Amino acid sequence: MAAEGHETLAVSVRVALNPEDAWRALASPDWLGAASDPAPDYTPEPRFRRFLSDLAFPVTGSARTLVFRKAALVDLGPIQRLPDGSAALEITWRSATFAPLFPVFSGRLLVRTDGLFLEGAYAPPFGELGRLVDRAVLHQVAVRTARWFVSQVAARLTPADLKPPIGS
Repeated sequence: MAAEGHETLAVSVRVALNPEDAWRALASPDWLGAASDPAPDYTPEPRFRRFLSDLAFPVTGSARTLVFRKAALVDLGPIQRLPDGSAALEITWRSATFAPLFPVFSGRLLVRTDGLFLEGAYAPPFGELGRLVDRAVLHQVAVRTARWFVSQVAARLTPADLKPPIGS
């Protein structure tokens, strides 16, 4: 359950993963974007790694998909190997510009042999008004953005011989 004023978010992508390949890809996630220093007004825990990345919100129309992108700072915590062979890491993201206008997400990415699972919470901006707008419309933006992000991570962690052909 999310803290007061926060909305929960949980998405997953089912795909076969090799844990060792996934750990290697997450240990050196240069594919996520350029490594970045913390902003002067925000200091993540020292154990976190920060990347300047793009997050996207795809909108599918009848004939094509329109994608809105926003520069974001993505912080990854250390990889924790779990007893069942899966891995977990803390993850946060926030807008790289105009940060007070966008929600901040904080959660956990779970990497298992059967897929990726992202769960966490975000705080909509603008207090109660923001929460009302989020419930009416913007929660779907958050879900689609998170689903897009997890699918991008899954594409990086999936061995080439297990990836579906383009267009399938």
